[in-house]
Amino acid sequence: MLDAICQLAREAGEAIMQVYDGNSPIDVNRKTDDSPVTAADIAAHKVIVKGLQALTPDIPVLSEEDPPAWEVRQHWQRYWLVDPLDGTKEFIKRNGEFTVNIALIEEGKPVLGVVYAPVLKVMYSAAEGKAWKEENNIRNPIQVREARPPRVVISRSHAANDTELKEYLEQMGEHQTTAIGSSLKFCLVAEGEAQLYPRFGPTSIWDTAAGHAIAVAAGAHVHDWQGKTLDYTPRESFLNPGFRVSIF
Repeated sequence: MLDAICQLAREAGEAIMQVYDGNSPIDVNRKTDDSPVTAADIAAHKVIVKGLQALTPDIPVLSEEDPPAWEVRQHWQRYWLVDPLDGTKEFIKRNGEFTVNIALIEEGKPVLGVVYAPVLKVMYSAAEGKAWKEENNIRNPIQVREARPPRVVISRSHAANDTELKEYLEQMGEHQTTAIGSSLKFCLVAEGEAQLYPRFGPTSIWDTAAGHAIAVAAGAHVHDWQGKTLDYTPRESFLNPGFRVSIF
């Protein structure tokens, strides 16, 4: 199953790159919540949904680009949770820091996750409690790693205006920071390049599920600020609470 999902993420990445590599400016539309959407988001969505429906016709799909109504999904116990293009702002800036996110949710937990960065040609994946990073067709296991001072990874697009984050970092003592877009923040913690990813600003469940699966499989913890594990049991709102991904 995992290899098939990785391949599907690559195919979605190829659809995204057809738009990304074009010479013309990227056309940006706005959704009802004012978040940006491009032709690449839609193209990747179509590739992933078609592929998942062929692979697992009995498992429903929740994609950012076409989320089912609450009445349809409220009793789902097992479903695919997809962000076809996570980091649309980074995509628009053409800085390469965007990903394809696919996660399998069972009983509210992300049990399989794939995060693919098509520009970087890096694939992170997790299943059955193990996590991997694949580059140049070589897949290696990854796990969290301690470091002193710890490295904190923060959002490329949202951190500058986040006063809660600034106050938190001021209080935590000596540390280093790295800013990067999309769910790559989860992956940096998972592979030991960072030790903490604190998030106070808004995120949606499709932003976090695949990275959550990878981080946990690599030995990290993903908790809200009350210490509870992020939960993907269907609920009417798609928004997450604030959270932290950490090795401690």
